[in-house]
Formats: sequence, structure tokens, C-alpha cells
Amino acid sequence: MNGPNPDQLRPASRSGRQDGFTIVELMIAMLLGLIVIAGVSSVFLANQRAYRTNTALGDVQDASRIAFEMMARDIRQAGLTGCNSANGRIVNVLANAPANAASTVAPAWWANWGNAIRGYDDASGDPALADKSPVANTSSLQLIGAAGAPLAIKEDVPGTNFQLYADTDALEKGDVVMVCSPDHTAIVQITGPTHLKQTVDYNTGNAVSPGNCSSNLGYPNTACTGNSPEYTFPPNSLISRMSAVDWYIGTNPVNGDSLYRATLVHDAAGLHVQAQEMVRNVTNMTITYLAPGNPAINSAYQTATTIGASSAWGGVGAVRVTLKLRSGEDNVSADGSSALTRTYSFTTAVRNRLH
Repeated sequence: MNGPNPDQLRPASRSGRQDGFTIVELMIAMLLGLIVIAGVSSVFLANQRAYRTNTALGDVQDASRIAFEMMARDIRQAGLTGCNSANGRIVNVLANAPANAASTVAPAWWANWGNAIRGYDDASGDPALADKSPVANTSSLQLIGAAGAPLAIKEDVPGTNFQLYADTDALEKGDVVMVCSPDHTAIVQITGPTHLKQTVDYNTGNAVSPGNCSSNLGYPNTACTGNSPEYTFPPNSLISRMSAVDWYIGTNPVNGDSLYRATLVHDAAGLHVQAQEMVRNVTNMTITYLAPGNPAINSAYQTATTIGASSAWGGVGAVRVTLKLRSGEDNVSADGSSALTRTYSFTTAVRNRLH
């Protein structure tokens, strides 16, 4: 009986080694993987940087538009009286108006209608900002004009009060107002009564501060001496609150620079200037002016110093504002090394001085 062949029962020997990766192959695979990861990371970081840059640019552009819209509104209404703003017939009986020689009250910038537009190349010299700490070597701009919806006058009791057609809560005792007819405009402070309804007093006395140095609102009232002809404002003459603002660059609560709007307000403390932060991260402002009626300087926009030296503030017909803004975040510039900065300019015509 033949048995199995012993050679057939012996397991076959395995020749060579088992299949797998060599160290070299593994290192090559890791290197290729790192290259792919680096490429993906580079694209991701570039897209992230582009997103942050575009977001910062959008924020800067939005801030510039807000600043331009708000400033342009005030510039356009500078010198506006509510009636005929171009005839120059203005009676200013405020006791602190610089032109009122008989006044014993310290002059105030907001009572100086002769400079309804007045700028400073260095805001540090702006008297309206004496207690506001503006950023040095940046421009500031004072603007005065009628504001808000005017009210119609039913009757003028000369030297005493105006009677309105209806009760109003828009005006208060102590407010500075502009009263106008086609003939001329009077700037005066309301002296009473305490709770205004239809009666608006404008007499003299110490009922309010600074008060009126004359109750004669005829034109002209030179140096507030009451020497003007008697005048009664006709029915439907208009009365509006006077607006006085000053735009400047100041230091904000986080020690950055912002665009501020200082406004004449009337509250329990009386008349005073109150500043409000309008647009953050505005680092510089330069303002120039066009005075088309002055042959010596009408060929180009001029600095405030040049306009003042030529006594041309009354003829300024357009204002050009240049703002420099920075992004709120760092490391968003094109090279990713710093904050993004942009400079924008806009030009606004003074509406009531267009001819």
C-alpha cells in the first residue's frame, strides 16, 4: 500500500519578503500629503485675508458715506434763514453777538451770524472747541443756519411777542430762533413764557441767558442800539430754531480718533455746546473752500487761512472735505501687515449761495 509522499506533506517554503511600504515610499507619501495640506491651507488663509480685507474696506466705505451725508446736510443749510437768505438783511439782537458793541456779555461763536460758515486749518485754534480737545493739525468747520420745520406766525406784537396759529412743543423758553419775512430776518432768543403754547416772548431783561440786547427787530439795528425803524413781522412769517454745529476730529473713549459733531443745545443747564461722536476711526480731516465772488482767490479751493486773510467767509459757495479713515482691525491691509486706510473727498455746495 502506497502512502503519501513526504515531500507533498511539507509546507511550501515562502520565497522573498512580505508586500508593504518602504521607509522611502512612506516619506514620499507624507511629503506629497504635506504639499497638498500646505496648498489647501495657503488658499484658505488667502481667502480669509481677502475676506477680512474686503470686510474692512466695506466698513471704511460705509463710514465715509455716513460722514459725508451728515456733514453735507449741515453744509448745505449753512446761512439758511428760512426765507430770503441771499439778501443779507439780518438783524441779530443776541446779547453775545460779536457785532453788538453795547453788549457786556462775552461773544460766542454761535451768535456770530457774520460767519455762518467758518473754518480752521488747525482745530486747536477753534474757539468752539476750547474744552473739547480736538486733534491738532486737523481741520474743523463751524456752520450756522435755520433748522427743523418752521412755524407760521399769526401776529407780531412789536417789541413784545409773536402769536402762533397753534400750540407748539417745538420751541422752549431760552431757545435761539430765526424769524423771517421776505423783507429781512431777525435772530433772537425766546424769553418766555415758561410753558410755550401760542405765545413766544422776545423782550429784553435777564429772564434767559445771554438774553436780547434789544427788542427792536427792525432792519438795521446797528450795534443793538434799537435805532432801526419800527417793523412788524406780517402774518405767515416763519420762525425756526437756529442750528449751530462744529465738525472736528477728537479722541474717542477707546483712545482712537473719531469724527465729532459739536452742537448748540438748550436744556436745564441753559445754552451750551455738546459734542457727539459720529463716525469712529476717522484719523484726519482737511477742508478747503471756494469763494467764487472773490477775484483774488476764486480760481481754486483755498485753505481756511487764505479765506480768512481775504475776509471771504461771506462769499464761500462750496466746501471740499477730505477724510482719512482706517479700519477697526489691524492686519487687514493688502500685505496683511497693518490696518487698512483710505482717503476720500467730497464737495458740497452751500445751497442758499447758489446763483
